[in-house]
Amino acid sequence: MLISVCIPVYNGAETIAPLVEKIREVFRTAEHTFEIVMVNDGSKDASDIVCTELAQQHRFITYVCLRKNSGEHNAVMCALNHCVGDVAVIIDDDFQNPPAEILNLVSELQKGFDVVFAKYHAKKHSLFRNLGSRFNDRVATLLLNKPKKLYLCSFKAVSRPVINEIIKYQGPFPYIDGLILRVTDSFSSVYVEHDERKNGRSNYTIAKLISLWLNMFINFSVKPLRIVSCMGVISAVFSFISFVFAVIEKIQTPSLPAGWTSTVAIILFLGSVQLISFGLIGEYIGKAYLDINGTPQWTVKKIIKASKQQR
Repeated sequence: MLISVCIPVYNGAETIAPLVEKIREVFRTAEHTFEIVMVNDGSKDASDIVCTELAQQHRFITYVCLRKNSGEHNAVMCALNHCVGDVAVIIDDDFQNPPAEILNLVSELQKGFDVVFAKYHAKKHSLFRNLGSRFNDRVATLLLNKPKKLYLCSFKAVSRPVINEIIKYQGPFPYIDGLILRVTDSFSSVYVEHDERKNGRSNYTIAKLISLWLNMFINFSVKPLRIVSCMGVISAVFSFISFVFAVIEKIQTPSLPAGWTSTVAIILFLGSVQLISFGLIGEYIGKAYLDINGTPQWTVKKIIKASKQQR
């Protein structure tokens, strides 16, 4: 079996070379052949220089350098489009996922599953990143019909038939786990180790997390529109009840002055619901507009193709 190890690289100049060497050690005694597909997602450090040298030294490496930062999921999509393996294992460049666990994911996949996700006894991310992951998990369960017990992890193994389905998606805002949930329900998970980050800090900022969540909301579910519709119905019912209550109160107490506070409160409430609705609809229309205009998932600056797989 040929295993494609797909690595999205962003500001990973200090970690990518040790990661490649560790992957080589893992497969040195394995029964599988392997290739490494590295996609440099517009890094601001010396990642391009390091990755280029690695690709020139090792004939089992395919290196794709993107012209600009497109986002982790776009970089992964690029790697999946360039890999040729029977299985793709997606692993980050920060060394928090030990490469030795790759074979555990592949072993579980060979039991007949389409996708195997890693899961952790204890995550070594920051509190902010862990809270974001929990929120992402709850939202995916609500919007994407993810099984409650399934933990969506960036470290995973994907079979070739599912890869072929995923790369059919041509939209500019891919969400890998959403695409996986769209094409299969054959999942499994295995516990793996999770190490402390050795260099730098997480590249996920609050802005990137919000962008990721919006991709999940808008691109892979219409439930947000249904939620807004429900909010509209609830606000209409609330407004009608308030109107009836005001009429009854006026009839019972003719001298009662008009309520300025209640009027302003109702106006602000309805105005907020309308603005939320318009904003959400605008997100759907805007993303559809960018998709229709042919916004690319990524733009390639250079490619160094692997010349062989490594045993």
